[in-house]
Amino acid sequence: MVWPFNHFRKPRQAPRGTIEAIYGMIVTQAREPIFYRDLGVPDTVNGRFDLLLLHLWLLLRRLRTAQGATELSQALFDRFCEDMDDNLREMGVGDQTVPKRMRAFGEAFYGRMQAYDQATESGSEALASAICRNILNGDGLDQARQLAAYARATEADLGRTDEAALLGASFRFPPALTEDMTR
Repeated sequence: MVWPFNHFRKPRQAPRGTIEAIYGMIVTQAREPIFYRDLGVPDTVNGRFDLLLLHLWLLLRRLRTAQGATELSQALFDRFCEDMDDNLREMGVGDQTVPKRMRAFGEAFYGRMQAYDQATESGSEALASAICRNILNGDGLDQARQLAAYARATEADLGRTDEAALLGASFRFPPALTEDMTR
């Protein structure tokens, strides 16, 4: 029998282990040395943050098209915020300053999501330009093109990934750099 008041129930949350696994994959991919060594991403707090945002955007973009992924998307965003808060406190940022910095992180997140979405709709060169501006501090358009090629390849790879694999954290990001991306 279906309980008639189920619509008052709080939506089922994505399992914490799944969220941790997926967020861990995002962080691990964003830390791949090749991005910093070969693709010009500054190996700084800001560079790592921007690369983390790129990977989070790629996955959230794919989850928009997955059936039943709303809770997972929100949980991943919440985990990202929790991670940023923890990192700020670990770096010694005071309790009164953390909310201001978190607001800045949120603005950066939404700004980049919008910039990357718009650039993706406008074509390869627009995405390279957005990546150059946001990740490479305006320098290295050739490297930005390689990062854009990586982002497009990752988006395509995630697009081919079965929804159950996405929702169950049983997928992988593609390699950071392939022969096709270096041409």
